[in-house]
Amino acid sequence: MPGSHGSPGPSGPEENSEETEGFGFGRGRRGPGGGRRGGPRGFGRPGGWQQADLPPADDAAAWFTGRLPSDWFVGPATVSVDREEIIVSGELPPVTAETSGAEPAAAAGRISRFREESRAERMKIAAEAEARYGRKVAWGASIGGTRALFTHLSVPVMTRLRQPERQVLDTLVDAGVARSRSEALAWAVNLVGQHTDEWLASLRQAMSEVDKLRAQGPDL
Repeated sequence: MPGSHGSPGPSGPEENSEETEGFGFGRGRRGPGGGRRGGPRGFGRPGGWQQADLPPADDAAAWFTGRLPSDWFVGPATVSVDREEIIVSGELPPVTAETSGAEPAAAAGRISRFREESRAERMKIAAEAEARYGRKVAWGASIGGTRALFTHLSVPVMTRLRQPERQVLDTLVDAGVARSRSEALAWAVNLVGQHTDEWLASLRQAMSEVDKLRAQGPDL
């Protein structure tokens, strides 16, 4: 089974119909700009995609900072954005367990309580954000080293691999690191992300600047 070094864990996201109801991400639904919700039409970058059908989300972190209740988190929330989803997560006030060594359980209980007590307000904020940014909103919370993601997306990604690449995945499966090729691929992507965070951040920033300049150009 995958270990702690960036492993994807059990397959499939946690689901909660109360928090996903009404977001309109079913197959064939039209998103902002008239495009199909199944994903933006790709054009522009060779081998990549461009946010042709999606509203920009450059100000998402600022919007959530202003929109979230001030007493939810200790410090500003962390907001992560891609083309399908916005994940909003924050640190909850610390909790002290009465029994030594029980802090993780106490933290998990406090996170669970926050999830239930904030559900209605989170659904309302998520609906506003989806209308503004055209992406589903997922939530998370943490206390120290205890972190939980609530309902979130697990998006299939198709690719073609040659035999040497398939053998890498099969080695991970045979060694018990992953249960399937798809899980091995997710594990590998996670591992690459851990070791190239700074480079990937610089690359995303550079692409963002290119997109801004392209958007300022004349319409064809």
